[in-house]
Amino acid sequence: MTNMFASLGSWNWLIFGFILMALEVLAPGVFLFWLGLAALLVGLISFTVTVSWQIQLVMFAVFAAAAVPVWRRLARPKPDASTSPFLNKRTEALLGREFTLEKPIIDGAGTVRIGDTVWRVAGPDTPAGTRVKVVQVDGANLTVAAA
Repeated sequence: MTNMFASLGSWNWLIFGFILMALEVLAPGVFLFWLGLAALLVGLISFTVTVSWQIQLVMFAVFAAAAVPVWRRLARPKPDASTSPFLNKRTEALLGREFTLEKPIIDGAGTVRIGDTVWRVAGPDTPAGTRVKVVQVDGANLTVAAA
């Protein structure tokens, strides 16, 4: 077993790295790619510097362990405010939109259906079925006016 490790050379690391990357194509999960990259790195370093097989295995372990946080940082999606400006601000997205009253506004309170949700609205007395426009939002309270 020691002879096998002692015979590990630069080419063996490079071949091992390419095999791991090829296996990534067959079983995608982006895990084997980083191990293959670590093996390629060890192979390239052992081409330039002569190191023992123990040091080569330690380098492989260190590079493979370092690849995990690097990959997690690169794979993390970056939030983009321009693609979803109203994320977590659902009521602000309703400002200026028009809807049909589901229940009439009587004594300043009524309801409007928006998608699959019934919202309570405040505004001047208006009969059901009237188009209203959201003019103000305060938390989950919508203030409407005739459209």
